[in-house]
Amino acid sequence: MNVVRSALFVPGSRPERFAKALAAGADAVIVDFEDAVEEPLKRQARDNLAAFLHATPQASVWVRVNAPEHLEHAADLAFCAQQPGVAGVLLPKVENAAQVAIARHAGKPVWPIIESAKGLLALEQIAHGEGVQRLSFGSLDLALDLHLNTESAAARQFLDQARMAVQLHSRGAGLLAPLDGVFPAIADAEGLQRAMRHAYDLGYGGALCIHPRQVAVIHAALAPREEELAWARRVVAASEAAQGAGAFQLDGQMVDAPVLLRAQRLLAGKLD
Repeated sequence: MNVVRSALFVPGSRPERFAKALAAGADAVIVDFEDAVEEPLKRQARDNLAAFLHATPQASVWVRVNAPEHLEHAADLAFCAQQPGVAGVLLPKVENAAQVAIARHAGKPVWPIIESAKGLLALEQIAHGEGVQRLSFGSLDLALDLHLNTESAAARQFLDQARMAVQLHSRGAGLLAPLDGVFPAIADAEGLQRAMRHAYDLGYGGALCIHPRQVAVIHAALAPREEELAWARRVVAASEAAQGAGAFQLDGQMVDAPVLLRAQRLLAGKLD
């Protein structure tokens, strides 16, 4: 799976929601063993998912394992290695390449979450870790780690700089487009749409999400706008009329190979 616009969390302690999450239309479903599961239920979460995957062999899910320093981390990774229905590991609180290497022992692709100052400072080595498929951005935990006032313009500016760093290192390492962090206001569809368009403008391919109703909003926000598609059609048509010219003008603007490629990607529905 390469195109992931939406990655929907479902708590590992709520097995009755597993099938509903898979039916919600998300591009990926992540069974959460970490933040959404109370400490006494950590082992039960693994049992819940094992039972579900045994009863539903066609299912494919990702697992957010507990953080590298957690007592259940090794057991979570062993579980992922043993389950063919686990497509990959979402690795939280990543702060160095050694943690990625350990997660890779599960034999599955790894999506590290960058959500701390240490993680940001180690971005290059994390992005180039063996088995890393894409990075994801944990804005809420990062803001907490850095003591940011999340309602302030300064915090938003800092978080966008961090987003840009994650995207820059993703491209530098040849990874798939990164995923933005969760948008916590479940009922605020307009806010989610704005946040997703902003993330897309920064080069992100999608986002983690926490409720099924957010899936359709994310997909709609990431779909090319009609005016963008109209522009792309005109660029491609003008290129064909130019009969292979390396550069030409359209509406007083120069169109060269990068502009043409952008138009072709829009028409192909590739936002990454």
